[in-house]
Amino acid sequence: MPFSFFHLLFYITIIFSEVHAVHEQHFQHASKSESKSNVTLFVFGDSYVDTGNWRKSVGGSWKEPYGITFPGKPSGRFSDGRVLTDYIAMAAASYLGTRTPTAYQWRKGVKRSNLKYGMNFAYGGTGVLDTPVNQPNMTTQVDYFQRLIREKVYEKHDLNNSVAIVSVAGNDYAAYLARNTDDDLQANYSNASLKLPGFTKTIMKQLGINLERIQGLGVKRIAVTLIEPMGCVPVQAASSSYTNCSEVLNIGSKFHNQMLQQALKTLNDKTNSTVFVTLDLYNAFISALNKLTKRASASLGMKNPLKPCCEGKEKGNYCGSVDKSGTKQYSICENPDLSLFWDTVHPSQNGWRTIFSSLRSSLYKLIT
Repeated sequence: MPFSFFHLLFYITIIFSEVHAVHEQHFQHASKSESKSNVTLFVFGDSYVDTGNWRKSVGGSWKEPYGITFPGKPSGRFSDGRVLTDYIAMAAASYLGTRTPTAYQWRKGVKRSNLKYGMNFAYGGTGVLDTPVNQPNMTTQVDYFQRLIREKVYEKHDLNNSVAIVSVAGNDYAAYLARNTDDDLQANYSNASLKLPGFTKTIMKQLGINLERIQGLGVKRIAVTLIEPMGCVPVQAASSSYTNCSEVLNIGSKFHNQMLQQALKTLNDKTNSTVFVTLDLYNAFISALNKLTKRASASLGMKNPLKPCCEGKEKGNYCGSVDKSGTKQYSICENPDLSLFWDTVHPSQNGWRTIFSSLRSSLYKLIT
């Protein structure tokens, strides 16, 4: 893949470990007699929840060193291991009787019986709206879902016991900033942010349409992630040598989240229900950052949590880049399991595990 395209993917994608680590007490009280078996999980969004939808021939997530922690080789996940989708499925497994859903791209290569657990329509680099990454945006992902229902891959009994996870919008903002600033993006974020409220409203309008479509197709509970603190991802923190987050971008994240919560309340009020709930990814990121910062300060082997584990050796290189002779042009930290971020945009498996620990109570509300 040409460097410019791959780097752009990573730049605009602003997007846990073992089962015992995610089985919080909320889930332990549920007996097998109380459990809901074969709950169908549908996933929409970007690389934070994508489990392998990019084609192997073009997807950087299918190349080394991605997947080195789990499953030991590239699996299409934008991390060294598991991502948010995996942890949601793992945590809910004993209660919901589900597992990580099949990636849409590979639906024809698995047994029909495996599809009962659901489908993952998420593609890394995509958004609510179109982004420079030529992959299906959220509207198209919902189209795919609707097509499977028309084809009776999923029928009424599947939808009656279904949950949808939606994690999207970070790429929309990154693409917007790239379009509306000069080459020196860091110096112009404040100017671009003046128009962000209007852009946020555009995102909310289309997101609302998509969410209502998912509900109209029969999904009973829909969880939408609040956007992460965009100023804390390494690609933004790099300008301060990974010492600080960009507060301008974090203010933008907070505004988006406020608008999203209002939009979901409006959708719930329409049907006098609580179909739509949020997963607070913003505060989960902040909590994980604070937790790992304290560990690093205590010299417990932790590294600076804002610094990525895998990064290019020189400017212009990125995690996974190689030269013409195939020589690696990136370096990897000694222990990815001590990091928060895997590359310049995406959390490591340890990062997702730590982030998810703050989301369990919200997940419990979703499935009970």
